[in-house]
Amino acid sequence: MVARVEHSVVTGTQPAPVNHLQSYTFDSLPLQYGGRFGPVTLAYETWGRLNAAGDNAILIAHALTGSSHAHDPEHPDDPKAAWWNPLIGPGRPFDTSRYFVVCSNVLGGCYGSTGPSSIDPSTGRPYGMRFPLVTIRDMVHAQRRLIEHLGIRRLIVAGGSIGGQQALEWAVCYPELVEKVIVVAATAALTAQAIAFSEVGRQAIMLDPRWQGGDYPPGQGPDAGLAIARMLGMITYQSEEAMELRFSRRPARAGEVPSPTRTPSLGKRFDVENYLYYQGNSLVRRFDANTYLYLSRAMDLYDVSEGYPSLDTALTRIRSRALFIGIRSDFLFPAARVRWLAERVRALGGEATYVELDSPHGHDAFLKEWEQMNAALRWLET
Repeated sequence: MVARVEHSVVTGTQPAPVNHLQSYTFDSLPLQYGGRFGPVTLAYETWGRLNAAGDNAILIAHALTGSSHAHDPEHPDDPKAAWWNPLIGPGRPFDTSRYFVVCSNVLGGCYGSTGPSSIDPSTGRPYGMRFPLVTIRDMVHAQRRLIEHLGIRRLIVAGGSIGGQQALEWAVCYPELVEKVIVVAATAALTAQAIAFSEVGRQAIMLDPRWQGGDYPPGQGPDAGLAIARMLGMITYQSEEAMELRFSRRPARAGEVPSPTRTPSLGKRFDVENYLYYQGNSLVRRFDANTYLYLSRAMDLYDVSEGYPSLDTALTRIRSRALFIGIRSDFLFPAARVRWLAERVRALGGEATYVELDSPHGHDAFLKEWEQMNAALRWLET
């Protein structure tokens, strides 16, 4: 095996690593749906120090358009500086004075890991749609290679949404390595409704003339299509309750945000429309459209029972203590389905706890309800 290390990790009494983006490259990875792919680079960040036994690690898995930047030690109290910032750091649930915390950008991502926007070494051009179809299981297998490289022998895995799917897959796929698992706002498989929303978003991207079959030049991609996909996605991350509380039918309050499609206005603008336009335009500035296609499809395809005789067979493999966190108003991953999954693991002899966030914020609550998340994660101390 050929592997390239961009930055090394330190253990024991050596100085703690600098908290910045690092990367690890290995030769190839067998894929769930056949074939091998490589080379593979995973970008990652770490906080804290790995102990000599290699058993004090926490792997954090990010959501659909997230990155490895889950924590910013320079701005630890700013939730906008890093996506799970209020939960990571000394004295917080993911305590960096106690744990070695790792977050990697997933296989297929566009924040430093190998994905559709990466350069194919055989052509010198971005992979585009020549990138292979990757699954949640492939992402976890790639993370396993990183964990092995870092010298981690036992770990806790936590994540929300597509990150929660990864956490669940870790517990099923590598039961001998996972001591505890925290599955937030994720289930064993997506509902038909959620898959339908995802497909509409992908179609918006692929019908944008600038998509060009996925071979758009860097910086010249299907901005309008990606923005529409994001707008639709943001609706699924909210709830009717939250939108009424925040927007109701109020007219736009801060002037009109440009429409991502530059279409003419049809009368007065509502505030909720401004919000969606802002979210769509923001994602276009930081994310790759082909990556959105691949990662959203991986989210849809995930079924923890795939490859096993039954769902129960898959869940019986879980040996770790498990915490499942649902959200009352989440219709993308309904709380009832998260609760059912925890109860099923418990019925099969596993040790599973269910906690529900009482929030109007829908699926996004795990990125907003910091007090409730902190309270739920006290489970780690038990």
